[in-house]
Amino acid sequence: MLTLDRCTVYYHKALAIGKVQLEVGPNELISVIGANGSGKSTILKLIMGFVKATEGEVIFEGEDIASLPPHKIAARGISLSPEGSRIPPELTVLESLELGAFLKKDAARIKRSFEEVFRLFPILQERKNQLGGTLSGGERQMLSLARALVSEPKLLMLDEPSQGLAPIVRKEIFQQIEKIKDRNISCILVEQEVVFSLKIAKRCYVLANGHVMIAGNSRELMENESFRHSYMGLT
Repeated sequence: MLTLDRCTVYYHKALAIGKVQLEVGPNELISVIGANGSGKSTILKLIMGFVKATEGEVIFEGEDIASLPPHKIAARGISLSPEGSRIPPELTVLESLELGAFLKKDAARIKRSFEEVFRLFPILQERKNQLGGTLSGGERQMLSLARALVSEPKLLMLDEPSQGLAPIVRKEIFQQIEKIKDRNISCILVEQEVVFSLKIAKRCYVLANGHVMIAGNSRELMENESFRHSYMGLT
């Protein structure tokens, strides 16, 4: 479904990612892990069109989308739940969800997608008339996920969905991501919680200094002693 072919991105003169190769298959969830500043979020921004590659191609369903603006990329079925949720504080929960569905024209379809995310996140239905700025951190993250889902994406990208959340809330977010996985949506998960990332994803890409250092089967990586020591803090 998606291929990054030797993609390089610079921020001014600083290398963000270099010659990155990455693939996502239909209905597949992959994880991207690495330290802060390793280039994980840059990959998602590149796919979404927020930054442009100096070389390489971004192929989505057979089309090179690297030069397209973000709204045209979204129209092709790619959605991003950004790092830090970025929920407008002055909008209600319902209004934020309506932003996520702005490309849809079928009212009945919009209604169905809202019903689906309310089933996935019941607390959002209870808070639907509440302002985003009054939500808890966990509720804002749920709203960010729901907003990305109401567009009915073919490819969903999640950027650090557990960042800054209390352990009990983080656990709940992880449970919701597992449910999203069962919806047969292709997904890229960027997440600092390495153990969860490896458990939920079939394949994993490990970034360091903007380069893919390791790419492989998640189960095999979890059984690799060197990987467990270097990236999971385990022996």
